[in-house]
Amino acid sequence: MNHHLSIDIETRSSVDIGKAGAYKYAQSEDFQILLLAYQWDDDLVQIVDLASGEELSVLLRAALQDPTVKKHAYNAAFEWYCLNRAGYTTPVEQWQCTMAHGLYCGYPAGLEAIGRAIGLSQDKQKLAVGKSLIRYFCTPCKPSQKNGGRLWNHPYQEPERWALFKEYCQRDVIAEREILKRLEAFPMPKEEERLWQMDTKMNAYGVRADQEMIEGARYIDKKCRDELIQEALELTGLENPNSTAQLLEWLNANGTQTDNLQKATVAGLLEKKNSYEVQRMLEIRQQLGKTSVKKYDAMAAASGIDDRIRGLTQYYGASRTGRWSGRLVQMQNLPRNYLGTLDCARRLVKRKDGEGLRLLYGNIPDTLSQLIRTAFVPSEGNHFVVADFSAIEARVIAWLAGEQWVNEVFATHGKIYEATAAQMFGVPVERIVKGNPEYSLRQKGKVATLALGYQGGMAALIAMGALEMGLTEEELPDIVHRWRAANPRIRDLWYAVEQAAVTAVQTAQPQAVRGLLFSLEGDMKNGQSFLTIRLPAGRKLYYARPFLQENSFGRLALHFYGIDQNKKWGVESTYGGKLTENIVQAIARDCLAETLKRIEKKGRQVVFHVHDEVILDAPVSVSAKEICDLMAEPISWAPGLLLKGAGFTCEYYQKD
Repeated sequence: MNHHLSIDIETRSSVDIGKAGAYKYAQSEDFQILLLAYQWDDDLVQIVDLASGEELSVLLRAALQDPTVKKHAYNAAFEWYCLNRAGYTTPVEQWQCTMAHGLYCGYPAGLEAIGRAIGLSQDKQKLAVGKSLIRYFCTPCKPSQKNGGRLWNHPYQEPERWALFKEYCQRDVIAEREILKRLEAFPMPKEEERLWQMDTKMNAYGVRADQEMIEGARYIDKKCRDELIQEALELTGLENPNSTAQLLEWLNANGTQTDNLQKATVAGLLEKKNSYEVQRMLEIRQQLGKTSVKKYDAMAAASGIDDRIRGLTQYYGASRTGRWSGRLVQMQNLPRNYLGTLDCARRLVKRKDGEGLRLLYGNIPDTLSQLIRTAFVPSEGNHFVVADFSAIEARVIAWLAGEQWVNEVFATHGKIYEATAAQMFGVPVERIVKGNPEYSLRQKGKVATLALGYQGGMAALIAMGALEMGLTEEELPDIVHRWRAANPRIRDLWYAVEQAAVTAVQTAQPQAVRGLLFSLEGDMKNGQSFLTIRLPAGRKLYYARPFLQENSFGRLALHFYGIDQNKKWGVESTYGGKLTENIVQAIARDCLAETLKRIEKKGRQVVFHVHDEVILDAPVSVSAKEICDLMAEPISWAPGLLLKGAGFTCEYYQKD
C-alpha cells in the first residue's frame, strides 16, 4: 500500500513573487524554507521549524525520496520546486496537486477560495490571518533605527506571532487534506495528472528572453511617453493631460463632444474632422493608452538568473474547458505583429534608437507593442518551431455534430469560408475566387463561420467584427438565418446538448448525445453535486451544484456555481450554445494535449503553448513539418476527426 504525505511550506525571498513568479522567487540567493508542515497518512499534522534550526527527520527525508510515497500539496508545483531548490530533491512524477484536482472539478483556485466554495467548516479552513504573517516573516522589512537596521523579521523577535505562523502552516495542511477527501469521490484521470506534471516541468524549464531587446524597448517606451506627455502639456495647457476628466473637459471646450475616452471611442473620434490640436491630442491619448508595452516590464521582472522566464502557463486555468491560461506575461493576449521588417525594427530597439524607430514606423508605442513576441528567443544554437491547428473549432464542431458537408471540405480543399458561403448562398464554390463578383460572399462565409457556431446571432457577428468588414447591420439577420439553414446538424446539436443537460439534472438519469455522456454525480456525505459531461477523451467537465431555474428569457435553464467574469464564485446560467462551446473548446484542448504528449515522446522541448499553438525550442534539424505531422495524426478517441497543423521555424517568436 502506498503511503500518503501532505506537505505545506512557508518560505522567504526578497523577490516579489506576485511580479516575478514562483520560479524566480525560489532562485533568489536569500531564498529560504522557514517552515514545513506535513501529515503522514492519517496521523496528526507535524511541523518542522527550519528557521529556528530544526531539521527534517531521517524518516521524512527518506519519504521525500521514496517513489511509493505519494506527495500532495495545494499548488504542488511550488512545494516541489522550492524543496528541490533547497536540496530536498524529488521528481515531479511523485507529486499530485490538490489545486489542479480542484480546478478539474470546476472549483476556484486558491486554498481559501476553494475551502469556502467546497463548504469546509471554519475550523478546517485556511487561517485568515496568514497574509499579515507572510508580510511580516516572508518579505524583507525596511531597516530602521527602531528595528536595529535589520532586513528580516526573525522568529525569536516575535515568538507569539511565530507560534501563530506555525499554526497557520499546519492549518494549510489540514485544509488541503480535507479538500482532497472531498474530491476523492470525483477522481482526476491519470492522463490529467500526467498533463499537470508535463506542464510543471515545462514551466520549470522556461523560455529564454532577449534581455537586450527588453531593455531597449523599456528605454524607448519611457523616453517616448515622457515626450508625448510634454507635447500634450504644451498642446492643452492642462495640469495633467493624462487625466480623463481634464482631457474630456478640454475636448468638449474645443469642439469635440464625447462622454468617455475608451479605446473604441478615441478611434472613432480620430476618423472625424478635427482641428489640428484635437486630432494630435487624440493621437497622443491613443499612443499613451497602449498598455501592452507594459509586458516588457513583466518580462524584466520575471527573467531569472539565466535570462529564462519560468511559469508562463497555468494548467486548467480555464475551468469550463480545461484549457491552459497565461501567467506573468499573459501570452494569451499578446498583440499580433504586422510589420514586414521585424529584423530591422528589433535592431533599432536593441540600439535604443527611438528616433530611427519613429522615422521608419511612425507610431513608437504601436511598433513596440508588435515587437513584444519577438523578445522571446530560442536557446543558443536552437530555433523555434511554431505550429498550430488549422480551424480546429470548426473541425471539431462539424465532427461532433456530424455536419458531413463541412467534414468533406476539411477532407478535401479545406476552404471552409468559401464553402460556407457557397452553402449559404447556393453558388458553386468554384465561383468564389478573386476576380469574380461572388468573391464578396467569402467575407460573409468567414464571419459566419467564426461567429455563429455557438448559437450566436447578430450580436455575435458584430462582436466578431462584421461591421468593420464592410457588412451592414441590415444584412446580419439574413446571414444568421442562412448559416443556420446551411448547418442543420450543428444547430440541432445546441438543442440536443441543452436538453440532455436539463434532463440529466431533472431525472438524475444519464443522457447520451453524440458520444458525450451527461450525468448527475454527487457525494451526499459531503453535500457535493455536479452535472458532468464525459468527453470523448475520457475526462469530464464539471458544473458544481446544478439546478434548474427560469433564465432571463423565461425558459427553464441549467444553473450552476462557477467563477464568473469578475472572478467571483457564484451562480451562473447557461444554455445549449454555450455548453456546446465549452464542449468543443474542451475537445480542442484535448487534441492539443495529445500533441503535447506526442512531442514529449519524441524527446522535443515545448517551452510554452498558447490556445491551439505550440512553441518548441528545438535543434535546427527539427522542422515545422515534423510537428505538423504529429498534429495531423489520427486520435484514437476521435475516429474520423480530421486535424491539420500549420507551422514555421523562426529565430524569435512571431506570428507568421
